[in-house]
Parts: sequence; structure tokens; C-alpha cells
Amino acid sequence: MPNATEFIADLARSVGFLSRVPVPDRFFRDHDGTISRAVRAFPVAGLIVAALPALVLLLLQSGDPLLVSLLSLAALTVLTGALHEDGLADAADGLCGGRDKDHALLIMKDSRIGAYGVVALVLSFGLRASALSALFRLDAVTAALAVLAVAAVSRAVMVAHWRALPSARESGVAAGAGFPEDGARNIALFTSAASALVLLVPVLGLPKVLLSLIVAPLAGLGFTRFVRQKLGGHTGDTIGATQQLSEIAMLATLALAA
Repeated sequence: MPNATEFIADLARSVGFLSRVPVPDRFFRDHDGTISRAVRAFPVAGLIVAALPALVLLLLQSGDPLLVSLLSLAALTVLTGALHEDGLADAADGLCGGRDKDHALLIMKDSRIGAYGVVALVLSFGLRASALSALFRLDAVTAALAVLAVAAVSRAVMVAHWRALPSARESGVAAGAGFPEDGARNIALFTSAASALVLLVPVLGLPKVLLSLIVAPLAGLGFTRFVRQKLGGHTGDTIGATQQLSEIAMLATLALAA
């Protein structure tokens, strides 16, 4: 089926874009490098990338909850090459330290990390590890399923952020990757929500899952509005930061509501 073949190709390109997981070269041969349509597969790519971190939780379910949660996050960070964490740190430095748009973009382009970036990373890992360990104390299976669901939803929210704003730069990773299609964004949002419902409702119940599916996009929406006011458009860093913020928001909501 042509549609299935196209989706598999989009999924492979999405995995290659979002992680360091090896992807066969044939999916990129003679491809223009844009992922305007491929973003529809971001949630499924998130599930693939989060599979090993989820397995870590299951294999070490007799271990200390905080330590096992940190090991799971470490595996996730290695698989993604800290792509989203790097975006969060750079966005924090630029958005919080920049006097205006140009200054903020200049800071975000600098490879060095500042105080805002360090604080953002500490809070990101601390909040995610704490939330995940709280879920782990309930049940390792619940924590593993949460890692999978959050991976899918947070990557759909980043697509929504990407689509909602124009590019703040004429060049860069995000600009070079193209602009998400409306249909691709909608598929990503639907797929991620469906994945979360299927994975989490059996272990946490519908009300708690629905609450998390409200809070995560709201975190992304609030950040998008802030970025619109500060920069007037997205960058690769703000896209990555959106993934981190929505992941934190959803994990924290699930842990507090559980």
C-alpha cells in the first residue's frame, strides 16, 4: 500500500531526526531533507525511542525508584543525543537573558551554556525523575507505560508549536526542515492522544489521563505564546524546549493525580 509505505518512510526519517537510533540510508537517499509531512510520525517515533527507557524501568523494578528513574532518563537522553535538553537550555538562556529578539537569538546560537540553561536542565531532570519515581512506586508497569505515552504526546505538542509560529530565523535546523503541514500536525495530535489513552487508561483511569492530556498541551500553548511575544517565531531550540516542558507537565500531572 503506497500510504503505508509513505508512513514507514516518514517514520524512519522522524526517528533519524529525533534521535541517534541508526536508520537505513535508503530512507534519506534522493530526499530533499524536509520533514513537513514526516512530522505526522513524530508520536510513533517517540514510542520507538522511549521503548528502551521503558524497558529499563521494567527490568529494574526491584531497585530504588529514584535511581531507576534517573537511569531510564539517562537512557532516553543518550538515545536522543540530548537533542531536546539542548534546546531547553539554549532557549532558557536566550529567552530569559536576551534584551530583545536579536540578542535572544544571538545567545541561543552560542554553544556555551549560561546560568538559566543550567537551572532549566537541573529542574527538567529533577522534576521528571521525581514524577517518574512517584509513578514507579505505584507500579513499574505504570511508570513504563507513562514514559511511552509522554514520549508520544510531547512530540506532538512540539509539532503544534512548530506549526503555530513562523520561523524566527531565515536559516537553521528548523527552517531547513520545512514547515509542518496542517494535516500532518493533526495526525500527530490525534495519534499521540490515542496512544496515551490506550496505554494509560487501563492502569490510571480515564479522568487522570484526560487531565494530563489537557495540562501537557496547555504547557505547550503557554510557552508558544511567550515565544511569540519574545521572538515572533520558533527556532529549533524553542521546539526542543516545548517537548521538554510538555513532558514535564504531563509526567508531573500523572504523578500528582495518581
